[in-house]
Amino acid sequence: MDQPREPRKKSSRARLLRRVVSGMRDPSDRAVRRSREEREARRREVLDRIDERRRQASARETKHAWIGLPEAKIDLKAELARLKDLRRRTIVRRCVTLSSVVLSAFLQAYTIQVFVQPAGLLSSGFTGLAILIDRVTSLFGVSFPTFAGMLVLNVPVALLCWRSISKRFVIFSMVQVVSASMFLRFLNFAAIIRTPMLEVVFGGFLYGFSIALALRGGASTAGTDFISLMVSNRTGKSIWGSVFVGNCIVLAVFGALFGWEAAAYSIIFQFISTKTIEMFYHRYDRLTLQVITQKPDQILAAYNRVHKHGSSVMEVLGGRSRDRYWLINTVISAYELDDVIQLVRVEDGGAVVNVMRTENFFGNFYRPPID
Repeated sequence: MDQPREPRKKSSRARLLRRVVSGMRDPSDRAVRRSREEREARRREVLDRIDERRRQASARETKHAWIGLPEAKIDLKAELARLKDLRRRTIVRRCVTLSSVVLSAFLQAYTIQVFVQPAGLLSSGFTGLAILIDRVTSLFGVSFPTFAGMLVLNVPVALLCWRSISKRFVIFSMVQVVSASMFLRFLNFAAIIRTPMLEVVFGGFLYGFSIALALRGGASTAGTDFISLMVSNRTGKSIWGSVFVGNCIVLAVFGALFGWEAAAYSIIFQFISTKTIEMFYHRYDRLTLQVITQKPDQILAAYNRVHKHGSSVMEVLGGRSRDRYWLINTVISAYELDDVIQLVRVEDGGAVVNVMRTENFFGNFYRPPID
């Protein structure tokens, strides 16, 4: 009876030992399983979120695509209305340009007859060359009047530049030249001042103002403007330095033939006319704008829709308020300033705009074509 009991004791001891060992291992096993389950739960949660976002994005695309179909007719009508309005604006703009070039031609002809010719002055560009040809031919008893010289010199250049620059620009500029020639031919104005210096000052101002009037209207007085624009469009380089050298050569010939005093007065006349143009025409002036705002996205979206200039944005901290702001830096043409200020005010009435004159600019700068 005692012999069979010993194996039972051993087996019971072994079972007890296994239970003890398994009990010692259970906490670590449970921790490992719990960690695995938590990781798996987090993974499933992340995947569920990704799937949900994909479904939402797909639903938005489907919604926009579905909504866009019936709105096509409304957009078409709005587009037609916009095109009609644009056409009306284009007609108005063309009328303004035509009025500007005709008024510019009249003022130019008036200045030539009242100030330039009585004082024996020489203007710049092809008009000055036509005046010089008129005076040189008069020395030999041949008449080649200024109005004819303006036409003869400008028509070939206009034909040469027809395909290289804006055709509208060429047409209206030639309208200015033809109108000025006709005014010189058929109208007569008497001199009102006999003092040479006063003729130089007032004549230079009025002559420069006549050119600025044509430029602001979207045209020019042709001549060297055609050549400089053609070269700039083809090569990307400016030839105004060469134009200045050409004017100096014409002045030297004029001074050698008709006296250096007249040439000196002509230099002052051209200087005053150039400064007058710079005063009233700012297409080539540049400004740097610093816009401090709390609505950078709205301002940049509206700005990029209208203008093609680059910009940079940085986050800044208000020195007094310690609030977060964004500083937008951009460089624009001077004539665009009012439009940009109005755009910023519409998007953020509390924005602060600092305007600085840009003396030099190195790099790519967008200039809209003259049209």
